[in-house]
Amino acid sequence: MDFKNIAAAILFFVVLLQAKAQVVFKPGFRGGFSFSNISEMNSDYKTDFYLGGFGEINIRKHYALQPEITYIRQGANNLARIYYADDVKKVEYRDLQLGYVSFAIMNKFTFGPGIQLQCGPSLDILVNNNLVRRKTYNDAAILVGFAYCFPSGLSIEGRIKKGLYDVLESSYYNNDDSNNRIFGDYNRNVNFQFGIAYAFSEKK
Repeated sequence: MDFKNIAAAILFFVVLLQAKAQVVFKPGFRGGFSFSNISEMNSDYKTDFYLGGFGEINIRKHYALQPEITYIRQGANNLARIYYADDVKKVEYRDLQLGYVSFAIMNKFTFGPGIQLQCGPSLDILVNNNLVRRKTYNDAAILVGFAYCFPSGLSIEGRIKKGLYDVLESSYYNNDDSNNRIFGDYNRNVNFQFGIAYAFSEKK
């Protein structure tokens, strides 16, 4: 998938929407806590942060499209890696870190006074990590969440983000016999976000 073509399509769509008189555009920023793990691994959740900006494009009274650019730190803590040295079984614990620049397109549906349902896809570009072995540098994900928006433009939001790609080489990190927890070969990012967002005054 060519990222330049995706970026050009997004830019064209945003410009087209802003050309319509009824469309209202509000820039803003978002940030908060990131709680991440990697599926089918014997590991603990990693607590970190996310920070980014967005442009809220209000198309209808109860619907808005929101392109986002976010830097988010994901990964997992206390991953038990089992290996053998001189026929002696050894265990080491690693904290895995993956930093992504995430490009998302969120659909925002408003119900009642300030209650929002958010959903959409993202393309995540890996910019830093400490993995010894990986299967892919980038990721794609689906996001679903809720938010409450105050009249001031401040919102409280929570999201679930599920990666779609296998992000690491599980044969290196294999810990299947460390305990009875499930270990598999398809290891995807799992992320929970909780934070705030602020949209600036309307620009028509």
